[in-house]
Amino acid sequence: MEKWTRVAFLLLLMSLISPAMAVFGEEGFFVDRFPPIEVHGFCEVRAGVRTQEDPFEKQISMMEARAQAELYTYTDWAEFKYKGDVWADAVTEKGEYDTREAWIFLRPTGFLDIKLGSQVLTWGTGDLAFVNDLFPKDWQSFFIGRDDEYLKAPSTAAKFGFFTQLANLDLVYTPRFDADRHITGEYISYWNADLGRRAGRDAIILTDMPDRWFKDDEIAARVYRTIRNYEIAVYGYWGFWKNPAGETQSGKSTFPELNVYGASARGQVGRGIGNVEFAYYHSLDDRNGSNPSIRNSEMRYLVGYAQEIAKELNGSLQYYIEQMLNYADYRNSLEGNSPRDRLRHVITLQVTKLSMNQNLELSLSTYFSPSDLDAYLRPKMHYSYTDQLTLEAGANVFFGDHDHTFFGQFEKNSSIYAAVRYSF
Repeated sequence: MEKWTRVAFLLLLMSLISPAMAVFGEEGFFVDRFPPIEVHGFCEVRAGVRTQEDPFEKQISMMEARAQAELYTYTDWAEFKYKGDVWADAVTEKGEYDTREAWIFLRPTGFLDIKLGSQVLTWGTGDLAFVNDLFPKDWQSFFIGRDDEYLKAPSTAAKFGFFTQLANLDLVYTPRFDADRHITGEYISYWNADLGRRAGRDAIILTDMPDRWFKDDEIAARVYRTIRNYEIAVYGYWGFWKNPAGETQSGKSTFPELNVYGASARGQVGRGIGNVEFAYYHSLDDRNGSNPSIRNSEMRYLVGYAQEIAKELNGSLQYYIEQMLNYADYRNSLEGNSPRDRLRHVITLQVTKLSMNQNLELSLSTYFSPSDLDAYLRPKMHYSYTDQLTLEAGANVFFGDHDHTFFGQFEKNSSIYAAVRYSF
């Protein structure tokens, strides 16, 4: 485990052990009691298969048996939580472990919250679309059909929340860069520009990751307040591109430095909830856009609307734009036949229907890019057979007219999957 994760886990163990040291007084009888310990978790089997042949990947898209354990407790001065996953993965043919959460939460004063350790962080207004949320995502898990919770990857960070009458401030410090769990070719084939074709397990993406403690760090900030039932927020991020956005001369993918500044607003519009969000992505290692091996600076925009369409039927519609800056310099420096467009447009539609006393959930997530002429569909059925036993089935369907566009490159990775989970 990472350094901070180990520290948080040790603190959790200390919180469980220290009360035992205090239960005996000087006269040898019980003077205190153990704090309550909540234990939850699940066991799950999840499997998926591709709907077409991909010469660069296995026919199974996913085949794993997973167990998760979650422990929570508290004392008079702090709260502690640990959540970890262990699973056997038939795609990688390995046993895997991941610490999802291992943190200590403190509230030293009425205007300050502190959370230290491994934690899942998020902010912004998008519905499965991220503009100012620069916390790590796990795109491999999302595109092969793991549970939605695994889209958000954990951060090893310190989060501080300050509360005042004027506005509130969230400040997150990550002492070592936490990248997205991006596409590498291990599970999903992708467009490899150097080879000029799709690639996968034959060309695993190698990265040169910024990994120095307290030097390759990240800072994220959000200032927000509610004005007449509308939440207004401004954001800042100082760190690195979360996905590979550069390349060394040896061919390794890199994560160039990046600063992001943005704002959002969210509140009631008519019968539903509307949101707008934008951000300026300042690519520090390519300020004028003339280096073809480093991603240009960008503007990103999002506008959305969500509403209850009918009883137990909800929908949300979003329009998302990525605008490349310094585009003329990019085109002049580019070598190759697949240039990016100046503007990338994506329309998203999310629909969820509940029935059978809310035991059955049917959902469809749709992403369509009119500029790239590609799309991604994510239909899913989730059924609670009992309070403990749930069944799930779904698909990941990719379309595209071109192999090099974002969703088009994954066309051979279309798959169906099913899962059985027992929770305790």
